[in-house]
Formats: sequence, C-alpha cells, structure tokens
Amino acid sequence: MQLVLASTSPYRRALLERLGLPFVTATPDTDENPLENETPDALVARLSEAKARAVATQFSDALIIGSDQVAVLGNQALGKPGNHEKAIQQLQAASGRRVTFLTGLCLLNSKTGSCHVTVVPFSVVFRPLSNTQIEQYLLREKPYHCAGSFKSEGLGISLFEKMEGDDPNALIGLPLIQLTTLLATEGMDVLAS
Repeated sequence: MQLVLASTSPYRRALLERLGLPFVTATPDTDENPLENETPDALVARLSEAKARAVATQFSDALIIGSDQVAVLGNQALGKPGNHEKAIQQLQAASGRRVTFLTGLCLLNSKTGSCHVTVVPFSVVFRPLSNTQIEQYLLREKPYHCAGSFKSEGLGISLFEKMEGDDPNALIGLPLIQLTTLLATEGMDVLAS
C-alpha cells in the first residue's frame, strides 16, 4: 500500500523520512481559515483530516497522512509571523511564558475509508528574553514561516527553559510516535518494512 504525505512542508517531509518508508507527497488544496468559535484543538483535527481527504481522490489504495499545527499562547493562537516585526511581537509575548503546540494528525486509508484523527500537544517554556536576544535570534535564523517565530530544530532551542510532551517531533510538525502507532493499526509495521 502506498504511503502519501498530504503536505508540501519540508519539515514534515524530513520527519517522515526518518521512518525509512517510501512515500510520495501531494499538495492538499484546503481552506485553512478557522471556523467561527472553533477551538485550536478542533481546528487542527479538522484541517488534518481535510488535508488527507483533499488528496485521497488522487490515490485509491493508499495510507494518507494529513497534519496541521497551531501554537497557543494563553488563549491566543499564534500563526506564522510572515515578517520581522510580527516575529518580534510574538517572541516578546512568549518571553518567560509557556506556548503549547497542538499538532493534528490524520491517517486515512483511501481504500477502506478508515480514518484516524488525533491531536498531540507539546509545550515549550520560554526563557525571559531581552529585546537584544530576540533581535539577534531573528537575524540569525529568520523563522518567519514558522508558527511561534522559532525553529526548535535549530538555534530556537536556545530560547527555551524546558520542553514538555510525549513526542518532540510534534513540535516540528509531525508526531512520529503517534503516527507509528496509527500506521500499525492499518497493518504497516515501520520496523517490519
């Protein structure tokens, strides 16, 4: 059975490559805007499944992986900053505080219609950061396309006091521990492949 990653994210692709399974990627055409009064958990669960279903029409006998992520600070969702000024604002707001990343994961069997959806949380506690530290970090790493304005797999790790959660891969965008479990429920044993 073919394995399909419904994502064009280079970070998710690199994570999935760690499992050593052959896979292809496909671009999901989905509207990622939140629904009115939609909670962050519900948003990432819905979008993960929507991404998997969006590419299912192209693959009749495949296990399709959809994933989506949102960062939450207090009650506010943090998106991708897109520019330097917004990244400064995000990191100033996160300084000395906990940010929880919610990563939605969907595994859809396009042959049987079986669909598994879960949300995996992972939190980081930021060190108190000075404006100079924030500026230096952003100039060095330029994480403007990353939710929360940092890359934990790079220099962003220096921004944290601690990390809390079951799967650090969830922070980067694809919870491999849970994915391995879901693949096994669909008959794909990562270690037997």
